[in-house]
Amino acid sequence: MKAVWYERNGAADILEYGDMPDPEPGPGEIRVCVATSGVNPSDWKRRQGLTNKIEFPRVIPNQDGAGVIDAVGPGVSQSRIGERVWLFESQFARPFGTGAEYCVQPDCHAVRLPDNTSFEFGAGLGVPAMTAHRCVFADGPVTGKTVLVTGGAGAVGHYAIQQAKLGGATVISTVSSDEKAQIALAAGADHTINYREGATAARIFEATNGRGIDHIVEVDMSANFPVSQQVLRSSGVLAVYSAGSSQPPNVPLKFSSTNVTVRMVLVYDMPEPAKSAAIADITTWLEQGKLTHFPGPHFPLAQLKDAHLAVENGAIGKVVVDVSSL
Repeated sequence: MKAVWYERNGAADILEYGDMPDPEPGPGEIRVCVATSGVNPSDWKRRQGLTNKIEFPRVIPNQDGAGVIDAVGPGVSQSRIGERVWLFESQFARPFGTGAEYCVQPDCHAVRLPDNTSFEFGAGLGVPAMTAHRCVFADGPVTGKTVLVTGGAGAVGHYAIQQAKLGGATVISTVSSDEKAQIALAAGADHTINYREGATAARIFEATNGRGIDHIVEVDMSANFPVSQQVLRSSGVLAVYSAGSSQPPNVPLKFSSTNVTVRMVLVYDMPEPAKSAAIADITTWLEQGKLTHFPGPHFPLAQLKDAHLAVENGAIGKVVVDVSSL
């Protein structure tokens, strides 16, 4: 098979493209003929060694992807062969992710992809949509609540806006430009606020008639905490999936309200019931046509390096590697 791999941590130029033996599924595993491979920030950070050092002699990157099951190992029903699926956690605690023509995974990591959902769409579900689900719903229903999604033009923000709306919430999103405001509005946000214009907290209170925010889905806790600590209501939730790179807030965290929950979310370490709940809801919404894709740049497998660089440099939309045409 054609594949992209690296054998040490480093910049994108360590990625190699070439031939590797076709993998074979073992007990409880399936093999997927990969159509699309999604690229997430965690993929290039793992490659660089920022979040963890390389754990295997050779690593094929990328956690997310979509394709068709073409072989199964012992203990897996033969009926799965030919099934369209999306993959998650493909390179978590395993050496080989979706940056190759074939990918072997545990049976439970291959989720049926509804017929009305493209492989392109499927490549962007694992990390972004599951992270968003945990951030929005981990602390109960959001029906009737006001949810603030920071960075609403990002991949997680895109799904968090949609899922919060599907959960019955009013959604406000902070963005950094008019272009990104249009992206957040298209995802379903009721209001957008350009934080670069200043007075963000005051504008949030204005949009909520002075009431403030019940629930925050946070992409940059460090930079946004001065606003969060003002606008979050009593018994509110601050769900953080990215801490940011600036100076972190002092501990203990000080809010203007009481009984606040701060939840630190990492998709790879979500409890299994939370993963199952996310998969169930995502599948239902896909079948009903209630989730929309966030299209972004496409690259061929041989240019996976450029796909990593695109994400690293802040590309808008889901960056997808087109592996094969199924």
